[in-house]
Amino acid sequence: MIKNTLFVSFLILIVSCSPKQTENKITTANTKKEKPNVIIILADDLGWADVGFNGSTDIPTPNLDALANQGVSFTNGYASHSYCGPSRSGLLAGRYQQRFGCENNIGKGFDGPIPGVPLDEKMISEVLQENGYQTCAIGKWHLGNTPEYWPNGRGFDDWFGFAGGSRNFWGKSWGKGFNTWHQIMRNGKPEPLENLSYLTDDFSNAAVEYINNYSKSEKPFFMYLAYNAPHAPIQATKEYLKTVDHIEQGERAAYGAMVSGMDVGIGKVIEQLKKTGEYENTLIFFYSDNGGHGKGSDQSPYRGQKGLLFEGGIRVPFLMSWPAGFEGGNKMDEPVIAYDIFSTVMKAANINPKKDLDGVDLIPFVKGEATNKTTHEKLFWRYSDGAGFAVRKGDYKLVKEAVRDELFLFNLKEDPYEQKNLVTTLPKKVKELKSDYDNWNKDNVKNHWPDAHLPNIGKMKKAREVIMKKTSAGEVNSKK
Repeated sequence: MIKNTLFVSFLILIVSCSPKQTENKITTANTKKEKPNVIIILADDLGWADVGFNGSTDIPTPNLDALANQGVSFTNGYASHSYCGPSRSGLLAGRYQQRFGCENNIGKGFDGPIPGVPLDEKMISEVLQENGYQTCAIGKWHLGNTPEYWPNGRGFDDWFGFAGGSRNFWGKSWGKGFNTWHQIMRNGKPEPLENLSYLTDDFSNAAVEYINNYSKSEKPFFMYLAYNAPHAPIQATKEYLKTVDHIEQGERAAYGAMVSGMDVGIGKVIEQLKKTGEYENTLIFFYSDNGGHGKGSDQSPYRGQKGLLFEGGIRVPFLMSWPAGFEGGNKMDEPVIAYDIFSTVMKAANINPKKDLDGVDLIPFVKGEATNKTTHEKLFWRYSDGAGFAVRKGDYKLVKEAVRDELFLFNLKEDPYEQKNLVTTLPKKVKELKSDYDNWNKDNVKNHWPDAHLPNIGKMKKAREVIMKKTSAGEVNSKK
C-alpha cells in the first residue's frame, strides 16, 4: 500500500513540476548553463551540535558532512533571528526583517494590518524569476496566510508544502482544527491525504523529481527546500529510528531520527544533481532557521537555545557548496549571517537586485580574494520590539535577554561560550555597543503582528526562577 501511494505521489509530482511550455529549446543535462542553479536547504530548529561537520558523533549526517567537505562550513554562521518566521523573512528578503515589520511570528489567526511579508518587499525568488530562473518552493512557508502571500504569489512557479509554522509529519492535522495553515498544498490547492507518506520523505522526493524535470531545461533553477524537520512534533519512521538505535536517551533518539531522515533526503537530492549533470554548477546553501528547540537537540558548547539571543539561539549549522565556483574542503571563521545568502546568489548569477541588501558576497572570502578585512563589522539581532536584542562587533557581543532582565557583555574570542559577563568591568564597551544598537534601531519599523513567542520566553524565565528558588531552599532553611 505504501509503495503504491509513493508511486502515485511521484506521478503527480512529475506532472505538477514539469517545465512550463516556453520558447526555450530543451538542452541536454550536461550542457553548461550561463548561471548557476541555486538551492537553499533549510532545517527547522536544528541544534548546532546535531550535524557531523560540527562534531556530532551520535546523529548520523553523512550526506551533509560530505557536502561540507566538498564546500565550506562556517564556524560563525548565524541565523538572522532566534525563531522561525522572522528568520525566514530575513533570509528570503536579504535584509534585516526589522526594516519591514516582520520581526515576530505570524500566527494562524493573525492580528495585524497584513497577513504576510509585505508584497513590496521583494524576495530572492522574485528577483531570480524576473531574471530567467525556474523557481520552486518545497516545504514549510510561515510567511503568509492568504493566497497572494503564499509562494506562488512571491516569485515561485511551483509550490509543494504548507503555509503555516508547524504540522503533523504524517499528513494529518496537529492541534485544534484543520485549515490552510496545516494543509499540504500543491500550487495553492489541497493535496489529497492518500498522496502523502512521511512529510520529510515527501519533500525530499518532490525535490528529486523537480531536479529531474528541470535539468532538461536550458534555464537555471532556484529551489527553496524548507524542511520542517526537526521541529516539533517529534515524529519519525521506524527506518530512521534504526539509524539512532545506539542512543539510549529516548527524546534525543527520536529527535536524531528526524535529523537522520532529513540527511537521507538531502543525499537523494545531491545524488539526483549528479545524475543529471547539474551538481558542479549548483550553488547550495544549508542552514538552520535558528537554534535547537531543546526537545532532544544539542546546542553545546554554546549557551541558550531557540528563542534566545545567546549563541545557542542564533549560531547554527551553516554551509555553502559550489564545485564550479570555488574549491571546497575549508572552514571559515569570519562571521556570516543569513542575509549573505541573497547577496552571494546575486553576485554568482550576475544580477543587480535593485534593492539595498544587508548581506555580503561570500565567494571572495571563501576564495581568499576579498579586499575587506572582515565580512561584517557589526551584526544586530532584536525580537519583540526590543524586549531582547544583541550586537556583535568584532570579538565583543552585547546581549539584552528578556529571560534574565539584564545586560551581558562577552568577549567571544576569549569566552566563546558566554560565561563571563563583562558589563561591570568594561562599561565603555557596553556604552559603545549600546550606542551602535540605538543607531541601527532608528531605521526599524513597527511590527505587523504581536509576538506570540514572547510568552514562551516568559515561561522559561518563570520556570528558571522557581527551580533556582527550590534549589537554594535548603540553604535558606538551614540558616534559620
